[in-house]
Amino acid sequence: MDLLTLLGISVALAMDAFAVALATSLNLPRLTGRHLFRFGFHFGLFQALMPICGWLAGMGFRRYIEDYDHWLAFGLLAAVGGKMLWEALHPDHEERSPRDPTRGWSLVMLSIATSIDALAVGLTFAMLDVTVWFPALLIGVTACLLTLIGMGLGRRIGARWGSRFEVIGGLLLIAIGAKILFEHTLLS
Repeated sequence: MDLLTLLGISVALAMDAFAVALATSLNLPRLTGRHLFRFGFHFGLFQALMPICGWLAGMGFRRYIEDYDHWLAFGLLAAVGGKMLWEALHPDHEERSPRDPTRGWSLVMLSIATSIDALAVGLTFAMLDVTVWFPALLIGVTACLLTLIGMGLGRRIGARWGSRFEVIGGLLLIAIGAKILFEHTLLS
């Protein structure tokens, strides 16, 4: 597989990570190096590991996950997006300290949700007898870079227009999950 094709695959897989990073950084009170590192590292790591897992699992595992992977991605993104909506619309939201989506279970759920498609790509690599090590590295680095860009853009938008964009961020996460669900159920 040529480098241009691999780069195209990497960018396509990283677009969900970019969009999620943009949406979740909208509600950060301040964007720090720690936020950037945690999101960029985890999204890049999960995007790199999922093709390896898919490749190692081969065709035997595909039949077990392909029927519901889109539901898993939708559920994870809808849960995090719904939580963002609730916190943005709930009246006592301002009294509590806001939760950091770049830590804990939110980070893990977002990392998994944005990298499930990479698992299917790894399975495809196994079917095509393509070695996975360099593609996985390229996919991970691309996801990390686009995540950082998304967070920077999201922070600028959030700083300029305020917390009302947290609602848009939550809706965006739910829409990304719905898009994944739509693509797998209606377009398959």
